[in-house]
Parts: sequence; structure tokens; C-alpha cells
Amino acid sequence: MIDDAPFHVGLTPERIVAEAVALTRETHLMGWSVRDLARRLDVAASVLYHHVGGKDVIVRRVVEHVLDQTAIPDPTLAWQDWFRAVILPSRDIIAAHPGVAQWLLLHGPSLTLLEPSVEAGVATLQRAGFGDRAALAYAALLNNTLSAVAMGDERRLIAGDEPEDHAAMLADLQTSDSEAIALIGATLVEPFIGDAQAVRAADAAYFSFILETTIAGLETLLDPEP
Repeated sequence: MIDDAPFHVGLTPERIVAEAVALTRETHLMGWSVRDLARRLDVAASVLYHHVGGKDVIVRRVVEHVLDQTAIPDPTLAWQDWFRAVILPSRDIIAAHPGVAQWLLLHGPSLTLLEPSVEAGVATLQRAGFGDRAALAYAALLNNTLSAVAMGDERRLIAGDEPEDHAAMLADLQTSDSEAIALIGATLVEPFIGDAQAVRAADAAYFSFILETTIAGLETLLDPEP
């Protein structure tokens, strides 16, 4: 029986956040409401406000929980390897919690928990010779890769992202006589029509392409002038 009591036996902020994390994994960070979370915990919404706060506060705690699973790499790594060591493992962690990538794109720099990682990343780029462009390089690396994750999250939230959706998209593309459209269908759509393992591999390959092309582009900023 749900009641409006400000205290609920056995309920802690940690348990509330854990259930919010579970809901995020099942749906999307913006796909559940405080009332949904309260029903899952069999309490009134007012109890969650009392223990943790409103949706914005709970969402921030969810993001912090996700990021707490990431690590700062060895500072002696070359800047390219440092960012690979940050971004590639983080992709799987963040992608498992739909909506977190989009939240980080919008609010990441304001999250105190991220300060050590941001400082280490910018320092790595400064040592590599980016100078006053280190912050721009850092933003390009994080924003480009997070955007790749966020795009998939939003497609799943709005219209689903099942193989049959890609099959329908490919069928539409194949009605065109354009060679460029056919290439896009074969390269960017068809790989996502296979089984779950094949789709995961296609996702990972696209993500790696975004990361490596961003690194390659930034490397040109360090090339000596002719």
C-alpha cells in the first residue's frame, strides 16, 4: 500500500538511485517519470522528493553513478592512446544507459565528478602541444563520440531501433538510382540488419571510425608548418 509518509522503512537514497539506474537501462534517462520510479518502489512520489529530490536531482545522481564506473588512464600515455583508453571503454558503459550521452553533451562540464577527468584530459593535450586549443580539442573528442552514442539513444526512444526498422530504411534507399545513396545503404544501414551480435559490431565499428577520424583531424594541428 502506497502512503504519503515522508519516511519509508528500508528506503535509502542509494536504493532510489539504483532503481532509477535500472529504469534508465530498461528505457531511457528521459523515458521515466518520478511517478514511474515511485510506483516501482511502492511509495508515493513525495517520498522520493524527501529522500533525494526531484527528477533533475535524481537524473544527476544516475549520471554520476554511470560515470563512477569509468577510470582516468595513465597520464604517461600519448594523447591519442589516453583518449582511446578513456573513450572506448566508456562507450559501452554509457551506451548501456540510454540518455546519459545526451545529458553529458548538454550538462557535462557542470558535473563536479568530471573535474578530475577533464583536468587530466586537457593537461594531456597541453603536453602534446595543443596549447590554448587544448580545450577545443578535448571538446571535439568528447562531443563527437558522445553524439554518436546519443544519436542511437534518441532513435530507440522515438522510433525504435530494431533490425526491421533498418530493413525498411534500406528498402526505401534501394528505390533510388543514385550510387551515393546505394553506398550509404550498404555501408551505414545494411550492417545494422543482422543479429544482435552483428549490430553491436557495426555500432562499435562506426564509433571507432568517429573517434579515429577525430584523432586524425586533430593530429594535423600539430604537424609542423612546411
